[in-house]
Amino acid sequence: MSASELRRRVRAAEALKAKTREMAAANVLTAREAAVKAAKAKEEADVTAREAAAVVLRLFGNDAELVSELLGVPAEELEREAKPVTAARAREIIEELRAHAERPRSTRPRKPRPDAAGAASATSGVPAPAVTTDDSRADAA
Repeated sequence: MSASELRRRVRAAEALKAKTREMAAANVLTAREAAVKAAKAKEEADVTAREAAAVVLRLFGNDAELVSELLGVPAEELEREAKPVTAARAREIIEELRAHAERPRSTRPRKPRPDAAGAASATSGVPAPAVTTDDSRADAA
């Protein structure tokens, strides 16, 4: 093997090492970013769970035993989760829930299907015969 071939191979090995280091560093950065996002999502979920516990206890007159039985969660755990939530925040969430419940639901106008509209007017009160082409579906019904 010539000296130039040896130098070329050494340069190729060094380039491969550098590329591997770059990929490893990028991998670490990506993993850290994902971990930060996951931690933030977990914290938001924890806050939401604590607020929900406080709200349900408040709505049920702070009857932790009743709520515990309804939800299948130990009363101590409910009380512990609800404790950090202020009464003002619980009232605020309850108001948001009530406002949401009072909002009229938006319904899209439905267009009658051409098959259903034509069949309904043609039969005019006569029940349509049940037609099944697959015996397994008829058995399942």
